[in-house]
Amino acid sequence: MLKILAALCLAGSALAAHAQSWPIKPVTMLNPFPAGGGTDTFARPIAAKLSQQLGHQVLIENQGGAGGTVGATNVSKRAPDGYNWFFGAVHHTIAESLYARLSYGLEKDFEPITVAAFVPNVVVVHPKHADKIKSLKDLIDYVRANPGRLNYGSAGNGTTHHLAVELFKTMTKSFIVHIPYQGAGPLMVGLLGGTVDLAFDGMGTSSVQIKAGRLIPLAITSVKRNPVLPNVPTMAEAGLPDYEVRTWYGIWALKGTPKEAKDRMYKEVVIAMNQPDLKKIWAEQGADAGGMPPEEMVKLVRSEIVKWSKVVKDAGAKVDN
Repeated sequence: MLKILAALCLAGSALAAHAQSWPIKPVTMLNPFPAGGGTDTFARPIAAKLSQQLGHQVLIENQGGAGGTVGATNVSKRAPDGYNWFFGAVHHTIAESLYARLSYGLEKDFEPITVAAFVPNVVVVHPKHADKIKSLKDLIDYVRANPGRLNYGSAGNGTTHHLAVELFKTMTKSFIVHIPYQGAGPLMVGLLGGTVDLAFDGMGTSSVQIKAGRLIPLAITSVKRNPVLPNVPTMAEAGLPDYEVRTWYGIWALKGTPKEAKDRMYKEVVIAMNQPDLKKIWAEQGADAGGMPPEEMVKLVRSEIVKWSKVVKDAGAKVDN
């Protein structure tokens, strides 16, 4: 009996040691957008903190294309060993209905860990239009009177940059030409250069340019004003009631990732986001921190898939890929 008890104790100790052993080597988080965009704004500070907390480097791998679906496809095929993670966004809930064919399923191939940040979008126009577009009402009046005269840029098909404007077009019965880029970074280059007339961009990438006078803000897409741009009205205040869009960024595990790795990843991400320096970064971006438990993110993902599928259908925006 004593030998059996001793063996059980050893087995229990071995299991406990195994549960605490992750990670034993560097960890990779795939960001399915080019460097310099909104996803990077939150992914890289979190990765830096996790590298300190876990004792092994957490690497961000950027792989843009097709509104984030190229990177999502790539990472979905990797080993669910606890060393491959996905730092995606709300855009991937849109892709579920936008694309006729996807070689992965967000709910089938990934398991939510938590949301890193919620960020409002901001309607911005290039200063070359300052003489005729000074408010959201001006924009609505202009695009209704001049269908197809203006273009808007997005971070790619299926991003909130894209569907936010499609929702706007549906609600205002207007037409604006879409120019998709492979991420928010390239979009900003086009916007600042004047190739793009306007965008419903993420606060994280546009606020600095707004403050520098390089872009004109017309409205915030959230239900309340944002402290980063307190003088910019909400869509409702600016004349478009019932309009609300928010971008969010989150962390997913691959389906089949060991439970101990998922549990610790969630715990460490929440600890990281509660550090003063990360809180400062989030505040500077006008972002609200996430940190919801995995089961709550599961519900968020499902609700967003349902919400955006209606927008895609109403806008006739489905892509036959």
